[in-house]
Amino acid sequence: MKKKELLLIFTRNPELGKCKTRLAATIGDRAALQVYQILLEHTVYITNNLKLVKQVYYSTSIVENDIWNPTIYTKRQQEGEDLGVRMHNAFKKGFEEGYTNIIIIGSDMYDLSQQDLRNAFNALETHDYVIGPAEDGGYYLLGMKILNSQVFTNKSWGTNTVLKKTLNDLQETNIKLLEERNDIDYYEDIQDIPVFQHLLSYQND
Repeated sequence: MKKKELLLIFTRNPELGKCKTRLAATIGDRAALQVYQILLEHTVYITNNLKLVKQVYYSTSIVENDIWNPTIYTKRQQEGEDLGVRMHNAFKKGFEEGYTNIIIIGSDMYDLSQQDLRNAFNALETHDYVIGPAEDGGYYLLGMKILNSQVFTNKSWGTNTVLKKTLNDLQETNIKLLEERNDIDYYEDIQDIPVFQHLLSYQND
């Protein structure tokens, strides 16, 4: 039986003053929103042609007419009081629907490519788990073949302890670590990337 692959994309609704707040502290709310919109466009670019099922999970409310084409992406609402609960619920639903290889990503990785995602799914063919470590001590990608609830609990989400604690949860399992990548949270994360240069001179509104 062919394995059923599912890509979960967690996204924050792009609203002024409510996304990339740590970045906004330096470049202002409007520029931070534009940065995030560029990141969303990049996430669409690297995922829309993948030959697998893709589900977009919105943070606050589902938007019908936006960047996510409903003929390509199934739109859903995140459910839960913190990130761990929300991710757990999305994975649980995916496994209940019969998918066997499930990967989750966020929507703030400019140096993530379609080939990276393909490599991650290929890794799940021979590994139980796949993780993409982020430079800030978190992870930008998590994949599994069976639901492991432990990895979603007892984490201080958004801190530099998340990856270490997750790996501790997965000791003695068959895990594949991908290349370390940098997600975008602060000014320093975008200051050397050409596509963002026109936004760096903005001041706080």
